[in-house]
Amino acid sequence: MKSLLKTPQERICVALDVSDLNTAKSLAEKLVDYVAFFKIGFELFTGLGPAAVTAVKDVGGKVFLDLKFHDIPATVSRSAGAATRLGVSLLNVHASGGAEMMEKAAATVVETAKEEKLAKPFLLAVTVLTSLDSQILDKELHVEGSLQDHVVHLAKLAMRAGLDGVIASPQEIVSVREACGPECLIVTPGIRPAGIAAHDQRRIMTPREAIQAGADILVIGRAITGHPEPTEAAKRILYEIS
Repeated sequence: MKSLLKTPQERICVALDVSDLNTAKSLAEKLVDYVAFFKIGFELFTGLGPAAVTAVKDVGGKVFLDLKFHDIPATVSRSAGAATRLGVSLLNVHASGGAEMMEKAAATVVETAKEEKLAKPFLLAVTVLTSLDSQILDKELHVEGSLQDHVVHLAKLAMRAGLDGVIASPQEIVSVREACGPECLIVTPGIRPAGIAAHDQRRIMTPREAIQAGADILVIGRAITGHPEPTEAAKRILYEIS
């Protein structure tokens, strides 16, 4: 699993939370020497579809397709297969969709990659969104127990279902690692270099803190893409975690 992460650049994933292809491609071109992965989420993929994936791959970047599939097992399975055919490196589903949904998605990813003669993408489970906190989980979603316990429960469920790892906030890295072992790939959003505003994320950490806690890949957006000099911001973060 960790053979995926051979260089410090492979520890960073830039979130391309933009709406147009030219901006996405320009950012990827500028940053590809400093980061390996680029996250394509709802905004970019809804507007541009597979063209966004192609644009990132054309400049040498690896794609994390962040569409958080969550539906009945058959639908998620087919969607995971379609994502695999695009040649992405990472994709994800919501762990709260249940074990059967995740198992079918994992099996389809393996089968599709083999059929298409592609490298198998790493399938990750979203545990609890970083915009949520304990109060929301309790008062609004009626989830019993602590937020951390719920994250660990979902992470263990995902690993038993055959997934490669999880998306987990910085505050749950240590607990997930202890519960799921060294082979669990932990991809962590909610990363903010010192002095950067938290925006809409509640459970955050600096890049160095997250790596020291045991994160494998850091998802970083506005701290890089919103900086006047994105390459300088990426270089500083790369230096911080190297």
